[in-house]
Amino acid sequence: MDIRKISVGPDYKSGAMHYLVGQEILGASHKIHLIQYDKQSISYKIWIQREDVIVLWKEFNSNIPISIEYNINF
Repeated sequence: MDIRKISVGPDYKSGAMHYLVGQEILGASHKIHLIQYDKQSISYKIWIQREDVIVLWKEFNSNIPISIEYNINF
């Protein structure tokens, strides 16, 4: 199942950081390309893209409160 949005932090409404696939970041120089759960490292990874280059930007492990929103395709 595709992850659409990840929210990281203890308070979803006022203290969490929200990352959304397609969101412009880093002064609009990059976009979030993919949010991925890695079973091996038990972590969530955020991949970003600039033109045709995709790189790993952030990784969060299970020690941090995380809320996941999935793509719903009917």
